[in-house]
This record gives sequence, structure tokens and C-alpha cells, in this order.
Amino acid sequence: MKDKIIFKNISKSYGDKIILKNINLKIEEGEFITILGPSGCGKTTLLKLVNRLLNFDEGSILIDGKDILKSNPVNLRRNIGYAIQGSILFPHMTVEENISYVPSLLNGNDKKRTKMAVYKWLKIVGLNKSLLEHYPDEISGGQQQRVGIARALAASPDILLMDEPFSAVDEITRKNLQNEIIRIQRETGITILFVTHDVEEAIRLGTKVLILNEGTIEQFDVPEKILKNPASEFIKKLIKYHK
Repeated sequence: MKDKIIFKNISKSYGDKIILKNINLKIEEGEFITILGPSGCGKTTLLKLVNRLLNFDEGSILIDGKDILKSNPVNLRRNIGYAIQGSILFPHMTVEENISYVPSLLNGNDKKRTKMAVYKWLKIVGLNKSLLEHYPDEISGGQQQRVGIARALAASPDILLMDEPFSAVDEITRKNLQNEIIRIQRETGITILFVTHDVEEAIRLGTKVLILNEGTIEQFDVPEKILKNPASEFIKKLIKYHK
């Protein structure tokens, strides 16, 4: 496997508060990385540095060997899907318009290609075509979240960033969505970075789990090794109640 994303000596602060400190990390193509840690440890910040929604203070990030600071931010984001808690759909747009938003920008007047992309991803996330003309407030929370995932994937990005995407839905819907994202990742081979507060979710979804604490990496390994050989007392306490 080749390296998809490389963090080199990344640091980020807000004023005097250090959020991330000297992060060094290699993520291989096709991995599903879950990012775990307490509130304020830098999980979301790390995610947003990848698509330049935030800028780091020191270091560099490479995607496919290219420094992201040398890429146009708009072009960079077109190859990176982004799904967040509650999906945040455009309320004045139908399901079809929400999913087709980015593909229509990329495809210009090629409406047939855009429609094909919408149908493809609607099917992949397990939604029926009958929902296409509905508005977000006319569908359930779980369906909204699936539309959000379809929208994030509709331009067929290489990387998908997910920031606690399933935390706002009920437990049954959450389990179903977890199953769907595992299936989607296996079918597409997309590289996923997935932020969560939930140890169970991180262990279940991740091919590897990245554990942050106070802006530094506590451990980065496959779930089995983290469970069997936690690298610190902090991690032992974190996974204590994992079944």
C-alpha cells in the first residue's frame, strides 16, 4: 500500500492554547482511520487541517506525495469528501439537489453525468429514488445522514473526512449507518478519517485507531493491539469499559 496522507511535524495553536503538538503520522491508501480522544484533544482540528478548512502553524501535510499548501484549496477540497454531525443539508434544496451540488459544479452542463452520480451514490448509501424530490425536513434523521454521506461522496473523492457523523441519531440507526459506512469503504476503497467520542464505534469501524490526548498521539495501531497492549494509563482508562 502507498501512503495517502502524511503529517510531518504538525503543530497548531489558538493564541496561547496548543491544540496539536508535533504530529507525525502516515495513513495508507484505503485505510479507515478512527480518531478517538477526549473533548479538546485536537480531533476535529486534525481533520480540518487535511482539507485546509484550518491552517497549521508548523510542519507539512502531503496527500499523494504533494504538499497541500501548494494546491489550490478549492481543487483540493473537490477530492476530499466532508461529512459532519447532523449532515447539515441545504434546507431549501431537495435531496437530489443536495447530492448533486458538487458534481454539478464539476460536470458543468453535463446533467446526465451528474444525475448518474446521484443515482449511483443514492443506491450505495441505501436510499430509494422516491426520496429525491423531498426536502431535508421531510425525511428522517437517519435518511438525512445518509444523504449527507451521499453528498460527501458524490464527486467520487479519494478521501472522506467524517466528524462525529452518527452522534445525532438513535442507537439502531447508528448501528445501521456504521454497517453502511463499513460496506461503502470496502466497496470503494476510499481512505476515511472518522472522528468519534465513542470507543465502541472507533474499535468497530477502524482498520486503525488514532488516539489523541492533549494534542499529541497516545497510540496509533490496529484495534486488537490497542485493546491488548494499551500504550499508557490514559488509554487503559479510555478502553476500560469496552466490551
